[in-house]
Amino acid sequence: MAVDQWRNPALVIVDMQNDFVREGAPMEVPDARLTIPQHQRLIAFCRQAGLPIIYTRFLAGPKRTLMWEWSPQLEPPLLACQRGHQRYYADVDRSLDCADVIDEIYPQPGDYIVDKYGYGAFHSTNLDDTLHSLGVEALIITGTVTQICVEETGREAFHYGYKTTLVSDAVSSYIPDLHTATLKNFALKFGWVLTSDEVLEALARRHDQAAS
Repeated sequence: MAVDQWRNPALVIVDMQNDFVREGAPMEVPDARLTIPQHQRLIAFCRQAGLPIIYTRFLAGPKRTLMWEWSPQLEPPLLACQRGHQRYYADVDRSLDCADVIDEIYPQPGDYIVDKYGYGAFHSTNLDDTLHSLGVEALIITGTVTQICVEETGREAFHYGYKTTLVSDAVSSYIPDLHTATLKNFALKFGWVLTSDEVLEALARRHDQAAS
């Protein structure tokens, strides 16, 4: 019997934060800005269909951890992804909380926000409990960075038993070959990799069947 990858899905948006997406940000992933339209379309569909939307935020943490060895931008004076730290971004010509979600896809009342102090969104968070409370069985994962927090979250989701799809044109990286390799490997052993058009088509078909 084929696995139903669209049964009770939720959208998980990984780390689409100012310090990753805005121009000149200390953890900037330029390609993340190219995924904003795909995010907007996926979010709009999920809101209309009443599907849960979960945002994750990568935080530096109040004290230094081992992770800072590989992300020196977290150190003073930059304080990347430090909750509450205000940073000026020229592309929007104002100062914003550097750890917050970008305005273009900002959470709305009823959405969920999961803060994490590491790469994977399940590790030491309430994400699994939140998903269980909502009856979620499948995840659609977007965001940044493909080979780090997106991949880690997708792999964790697999081990927690969620049928997981990575959206290939709604995830992003600053290293193109690792982006490609990550998606190829994920599709090989952990879940599905589809474009946003393919995901929206499948969700719309499922939604129409449920409504008929």
